[in-house]
Amino acid sequence: MAILDLAAFHAAPLVREPFEFLVLPGFIKPSALAAIHEGYPRIERSGSFPLSEVRYGPGFGALIDELNTEAMRAAFELKFGISLEGRPTMITVRGYCSPKDGRIHTDATSKIITVLIYMNPQWEPCGGRLRLVRSATDLDDVIVEVPPQEGTLLCFRRSDSSFHGHKPFVGPRRVIQFNWVTEQKIVDRELRRHRISAWTKRILPFGSSHAPTAPAIPPRREVA
Repeated sequence: MAILDLAAFHAAPLVREPFEFLVLPGFIKPSALAAIHEGYPRIERSGSFPLSEVRYGPGFGALIDELNTEAMRAAFELKFGISLEGRPTMITVRGYCSPKDGRIHTDATSKIITVLIYMNPQWEPCGGRLRLVRSATDLDDVIVEVPPQEGTLLCFRRSDSSFHGHKPFVGPRRVIQFNWVTEQKIVDRELRRHRISAWTKRILPFGSSHAPTAPAIPPRREVA
């Protein structure tokens, strides 16, 4: 049984200005939510983690498998009017938000399409709601605000104007980030960076500011 509602995705309008994006509550079918929650990786620290660095159950794994299907790629190619054939994909997962998360940014130029799927059963706080905004300096110049409610999709085509961020929040915040990127070496580099970050977080006491020596990689904080 399908997990993703691609029919609803095909029917949803693509907003084109000031950059191309789409918001779709219910992208994950309600019947699949319980199994995904049960299998979602247990993450109690901030940051993005590659799938290789977390443990997850079969319900979550089934979602990952469906994200990597030809039907998924074809749907996004049609919606955004772009060929993604041969483009590598990259998946990371988040489970916890820190006070440092949420700063306005655009994604790296190596990313073509960003797909965010939120998996929080309920969301009432004002913070942590991702905002697409019109500039790099004003988080209140909002195009759209998206609460990270379970099953909600936010996707956009990366551009120099695809600014996004959110107001501060500290606590559990579940996000799956799926990207089509320009080259495989980008995937390898980014996963290596995330892997080192995950390794550092595992061996540090929670909240510690003293990191062990690890290979130097330029820092870049991105928020989903």
